[in-house]
Amino acid sequence: MTADLAHSTAAQLSRLFRRGKASPVEAMKAVLKRTATVNPKINALRLIEETASLKAARASERRWRKGTPLSPLDGVPVSIKELVSVRGWPLTMASKLADHAPRTEDAPAVARLREAGAIVFAQSTSSEYGHKGVTDSPLNGITRNPWNPARTPGGSSGGAAAAVASGMGPLAIGTDGGGSVRLPASFCGIVGHKATYGRIAAWPPSMNGDLANTGPMARTVEDCALMMNAIAQPDPRDPTSLPPDDTDWVKALKGKLKKLRVGFILRFGDAPVEIEVAAAVTRAAKGFAALGCKVEEAKVDLMGADQPRAFITHWLTASQRLLQLHPEARHGELDPNLLASGRAGLRFSLQDLVNAQVERRAIALAWNLFFEKYDLLLTPTVAVTAFPVGQNFPDGADGKPNRAWVPFTSPFNLSRHPAISVPCGVSREGLPIGLQIVSGLYRDALVLRAARHFTEAYPVPLPILPENAR
Repeated sequence: MTADLAHSTAAQLSRLFRRGKASPVEAMKAVLKRTATVNPKINALRLIEETASLKAARASERRWRKGTPLSPLDGVPVSIKELVSVRGWPLTMASKLADHAPRTEDAPAVARLREAGAIVFAQSTSSEYGHKGVTDSPLNGITRNPWNPARTPGGSSGGAAAAVASGMGPLAIGTDGGGSVRLPASFCGIVGHKATYGRIAAWPPSMNGDLANTGPMARTVEDCALMMNAIAQPDPRDPTSLPPDDTDWVKALKGKLKKLRVGFILRFGDAPVEIEVAAAVTRAAKGFAALGCKVEEAKVDLMGADQPRAFITHWLTASQRLLQLHPEARHGELDPNLLASGRAGLRFSLQDLVNAQVERRAIALAWNLFFEKYDLLLTPTVAVTAFPVGQNFPDGADGKPNRAWVPFTSPFNLSRHPAISVPCGVSREGLPIGLQIVSGLYRDALVLRAARHFTEAYPVPLPILPENAR
């Protein structure tokens, strides 16, 4: 039973708690036991609060026995990425230079999860300031992929994804400024949702401004919807948060998909896509057709806007701010890749940034017009499968670093549209492949419903992990 509880979804745990077949204390102990075994090998969690989490589990157990749980998530363990504020924990930013003093306030998503009774038990690893698509940092070292510990879990929410995939808690909070929830979800074979910008309130503000989103990560779409019911709320600390929405995200999963118009785009620009990724995502598109959708290959008219250029201009001009925030004498303590990014950001002119802002508006308009024609868009989440740890980029066919390996996610940080990654296959090397599902602004319910129908019709179960990752 202990092993089963560690690998149970949040929805399964909730049903067991309701029926008295298991308790939050048993579930928390199972997750802590699993964590003690697995975490030393994959380094996904940097802080684990055993005493406080068991105390919270006992309080949850009493509520379930009385029939007064705070929500279906009452007693369910959840980890929080180290870029997100948790009361009493340091906001490390995965950096030796950050202020590691204990925080006095929870971020909105953390506060809402506590109000729902979820047990915030661990802090997951990130790349430094969430700046890159793999998870290693001078502060924490390398985080590994539980499917194959020699491979990266992706990033920057790689610790969150690896923890969920390996049985160290069924739920996690990540952040996504250019794909940092969806990318590691793809590499670790789980579900990661970037909601419409503002649907999930965020505070303190990200260095990357309104590119950044807080997002749920879980083993199933149903669990993401359960998290959305708790965290998809406004907060006065986030002036960009959307007004209250009375959607029950779990109930919204039950609608049908028939007759939906679905556009399928396999490549963005000239970015190469691995053959196995292309094949798996093409099969997924055919799967949507089998579910009753009208699927066709599509194009988007970007009206001359350059998505990669607009994104990198926004990203690097934000990164250079770190060089102003920290003394120059300590810049050598930064991840060399982050330091290089900050220095590159200094080379952009004010006119470059204004031009990027103009391009961003054109990109958002182009995708809005696309979603006037189509209900959904399907793309690969990432153009490659998980590559070796210790690298910032996968190797290209020419033996040089492939810097165009993740073209599909950042456009929707620019445009603010909702996007989710779900598993859609496994490579010959035994590595998961992700499918990205996108829809029009505020249509998160449709994205989640489509994701749920697809994953239930074409499941890619998490494997029995290799012995050295157990």
